[in-house]
Amino acid sequence: MSKGLLIVGEDICAEVVSSADAFTAVEAVFGAMAKGDAYNFPVIREAIGYADALYGFKSGFDKAGKTLGVKSGGYWPGNMDKGLTNHQSTIFLFDPDTGMLEALVGGNYLTAVRTAASSSVSISHLARKDAKVLGMVGAGHQSTFQLRAAAEQRSFEKVVAWNPHPDMLPRLGAVAEELGLEFEAVTQEELGAQADVIITITSAFEPLLMKSWIKPGTHIACMGTDTKGKQEVDPELLASATVFADEIAQSITIGEAQHAVASGHLSESDITPIGAVINGTHAGRSSDQEITLFDGTGVGLQDLAVASVAAREAESRGKATRIAL
Repeated sequence: MSKGLLIVGEDICAEVVSSADAFTAVEAVFGAMAKGDAYNFPVIREAIGYADALYGFKSGFDKAGKTLGVKSGGYWPGNMDKGLTNHQSTIFLFDPDTGMLEALVGGNYLTAVRTAASSSVSISHLARKDAKVLGMVGAGHQSTFQLRAAAEQRSFEKVVAWNPHPDMLPRLGAVAEELGLEFEAVTQEELGAQADVIITITSAFEPLLMKSWIKPGTHIACMGTDTKGKQEVDPELLASATVFADEIAQSITIGEAQHAVASGHLSESDITPIGAVINGTHAGRSSDQEITLFDGTGVGLQDLAVASVAAREAESRGKATRIAL
């Protein structure tokens, strides 16, 4: 890159980074993490005591990809009433050779697309090949990204969905219709009975899915739990599943596995990095009856990977702005 600070806004990010781009970048960084070629720094995430907001930092270094940076942002639950997305973030990329700030990249679209890429990577590597019904738990801003990305990985025929606020479900129904998929709003129990793949993408602090509701062979991607105290599924469900994670350290402290580990249902050694499956050092799913579960806590390296794509593509297409800092 030439000298000066590269600025890539939200609209440009959405224009230059596709779901396929995000999938490739996230899959690669998960593989690099499992090899020890990339690592995340400890996460800072705190309730700020104002506007019910959570704010923090995720950062890391991909030595193989020469990507260094930090995502700053969080969750403002009242933003939807203001016409804004609840998740707000910005990504900073630094030159690992000099420490100089190289790029400032809008993080809202990229957070949604990289989170969807994470679950779709898990579906690609862990879900049954014959999966036909996709279950969606949650219908917030990120849910439509999740649905679109998942639909690229398997030949789904139907989407079943549940949300604590049913009036939000039509947005998922509209996307399903656009994709040519049947759509049905169901109870949580009915969702578990029908779905071959389930994505949970909520901000819940209690189990929304119980072990007894899940049928053999299901793959579950838990994508909403990224903070201490959050929870989307029954700890006994994790105990009965083969568990994978983007990063084990986050999984057991701020991810879905935090509760199963704390209650003794699961130990750290029971969790496998998804990168091991990507790299071929773990077989992944072992049978069509096995329940697999991916704990997607969201790591800083995901954000840096997609932000790097955005910066590179925006500059090559002449769509970024450069300023002297």
